[in-house]
Amino acid sequence: MQYLFFDFDGTIADSHVGILNGVHYMVAQLGLPDLGDEVYRTFIGPSLSSSLIRTYPQLTEDQIKVAIKHYQKIYSETGIFEMRLFPGLTEVLTQLKGAGYSLNIASAKPEPMIDRIVAHFKLGEWFDGCYGATLDETVRGTKAQVLAYALDNAGATPDASLMIGDTDSDIRGGQANHVETLGVTYGFGSRASLV
Repeated sequence: MQYLFFDFDGTIADSHVGILNGVHYMVAQLGLPDLGDEVYRTFIGPSLSSSLIRTYPQLTEDQIKVAIKHYQKIYSETGIFEMRLFPGLTEVLTQLKGAGYSLNIASAKPEPMIDRIVAHFKLGEWFDGCYGATLDETVRGTKAQVLAYALDNAGATPDASLMIGDTDSDIRGGQANHVETLGVTYGFGSRASLV
């Protein structure tokens, strides 16, 4: 194992405050019924478009595109830094880096947002690559697509890689790319969903 690919939300950081605020804003802008934080916590991990399709199946493809724009507008203005790194994270990253692993982020969060967050929290010294979704999620939206892109850009082979995440989308993304997975239980997913 040489290449480690970390999910971001729920694996690197507790980012639920900014994400939930963004979802509430988006839902209000579209005039949709507010389903509450318990439902909206399930938006953390998968792509926003897949969460919208699952939760509001009546939305058209065009409405989903508008919804994503509303979410990204408020998230990039106020929610993007409403998070905290998990305790002990930088110590673990330092140990892994010192052991010779190539550390990378593979997140369904749009890549430009990941770049801003990594710079803001000064995480660049640990990560060799930061890979995410495209802004509109049409080219790369799922974790499987993001991980495939990350593997290619990092020059990593599936058998030398490990996907680390907290939700079933991370596990499925790894499986789709024939990459071993490691589920963490301190994030937003349940232990049962990681099996």
